[in-house]
Amino acid sequence: MAPQEFTERPDLNRAVESELSIVSGATPLRTDSLAPASAPHAGPSNQQILDILLSLQKANEKLEQRLEKIELSNTSKPAVNGEAPVAVEETKPVEKVEEQNGEVVVDPEAELVAAIDQGTTSSRVLIFNKSGQPVASHQMEFTQIYPNSGWHEHDPLELVSSVTTCLEGAVKDLTSKGYSAKNIKAVGITNQRETTVVWDSKTGQPLYNAIVWTDTRAAALVRELKARPGADALQAKCGLPLSTYPSCSKLLWMLQHVPRVKAAYDNGTLAFGTVDSWLVYKLNGGPERNVHVSDPTNASRTMFMNLNTLDYDDSLISFFQLDRSKINLPKVVKSSDPTVYGSLAEGALAGVPITGCLGDQSAALVGQKGFEPGLAKNTYGTGCFLLYNVGEKPVISTHGLLATVAYDFAGRKPVYALEGSIAVAGSGVKFLMNNLGFAESSAAVGELAETVDDNGGVVFVTAFSGLFAPYWIDDVRGTILGVTQYTQKGHIARATLEATCYQTKAILDAMEKDSGKALQALAVDGGMSNSDLCMQTQSDLIGIPVVRPKMRETTALGAAIAAGLAVGVWNDIEELKLINTEGATSFEPKIAKDAGKKMFERWEKAVYTCAGFV
Repeated sequence: MAPQEFTERPDLNRAVESELSIVSGATPLRTDSLAPASAPHAGPSNQQILDILLSLQKANEKLEQRLEKIELSNTSKPAVNGEAPVAVEETKPVEKVEEQNGEVVVDPEAELVAAIDQGTTSSRVLIFNKSGQPVASHQMEFTQIYPNSGWHEHDPLELVSSVTTCLEGAVKDLTSKGYSAKNIKAVGITNQRETTVVWDSKTGQPLYNAIVWTDTRAAALVRELKARPGADALQAKCGLPLSTYPSCSKLLWMLQHVPRVKAAYDNGTLAFGTVDSWLVYKLNGGPERNVHVSDPTNASRTMFMNLNTLDYDDSLISFFQLDRSKINLPKVVKSSDPTVYGSLAEGALAGVPITGCLGDQSAALVGQKGFEPGLAKNTYGTGCFLLYNVGEKPVISTHGLLATVAYDFAGRKPVYALEGSIAVAGSGVKFLMNNLGFAESSAAVGELAETVDDNGGVVFVTAFSGLFAPYWIDDVRGTILGVTQYTQKGHIARATLEATCYQTKAILDAMEKDSGKALQALAVDGGMSNSDLCMQTQSDLIGIPVVRPKMRETTALGAAIAAGLAVGVWNDIEELKLINTEGATSFEPKIAKDAGKKMFERWEKAVYTCAGFV
């Protein structure tokens, strides 16, 4: 089978960008003594986690690819590995699609859910049916504002207008296909996390541009915070280390440097929120209804929320020397709930309830139906972003991972996750194309990798600007080892794909150690997941199935699931497990465990050989 193009998409690249933005500009983590390949990895201290050079972010930003238009998957339903697809047992009538005189006639009683996917560079709305398939969509980009080096802002009002435009466009697309806006039973929201918005609670007008998660202007402030007594105790409560990444540092910077924000704080009219709470507030009509809420997957990214209580923690807020009575914080509510998010105040969907909200990475895990402990998802984009379900109790990592909330649905206990990232994945393929001239396209690089039976002894440590979790080594650079006169381009191409698979295994191993729960299966999406060779290699290394859905708009689907579950479009988790299964491909391990173990040991030997080079 010919390899497919490693297509980059905005919802997938956003995952990697999220981790690249963690760097804080503080003293970088050094590797002064290198462990042998067989030695267990000692996790960095809470204070050291994610203290990576600012240059890591800048170097990787240069590798980011242009966003491509989203192409909705077609509706053909091939078998899974030659077997008949699983039938979905519906408790309500399945949407009927019939042909009469060559025209498609849809069920007038079809139950649909709209998902707002508000990302870093574009906003989208996708409308899903009960089978988890998108039937209509609309997307538009918006302005990126870079006032200074390391600064990244969005116009909060433009964020809202882009979303409302996409809502109207998606409804227009929907009605052109024979549906009615009345088919839409609920709206869900998924959003870029950590991006911070402040506004006047009386007027509903923003007081400053939204500071985006990529923004590093607060680096000096973060260094000061790390020197305060009690800094080491923060991560055990909130799951995150101090950095420029969480919303708290962005709010503190605005209080120190934006007079209007400080004045509102002093007057008690300062409203603070992440993008989800801002959108919910404005879509409900602003100050008139004053719906000011946030779900735990977003609130957990502020460093103000305690992971155990899923509410704001006075000790955390006090550490940042903030007066809670002077800030209008969004109320933390369930990720899926029929009433707490209000409803759309205007437009074609006026009156339709907003019933679900999830941060983008949690939404992707839900969209991949990672509902049980030991289930994980990996997005293979420019880099990789992994989320791992650890169950109903938070796990604070000792291996450099982040702790977060996976989802918190009404009537159920909250579910937590561990997060990890890989800096270079698809960008390694682009490196072979653009820097070394191996091929004209990523598909051609995949073809090169398939011209050889194995890597020919070549290992490519794709550490162009250091290694992320679980290694956290900043003084290593990209290195190709094992080159001989026999080495061909195909060996290097294959080693490039394998590097991503090795790092994914390393993170999953760390997640298993932290959680004490065995990995059951890995759900995948992202451009690089189109490579059968890459996914088979991944399965061989981790020794469990790797499942690639046909419809990979999993982030938006996750938001739709959260919303639809709240209003009865889907009744329970068991029913949800059956959606978006048709056409999925499952890659099963084909090599002995010992063979995979030896491959991984050789990779780790290469990693520690390269460490300390800078």
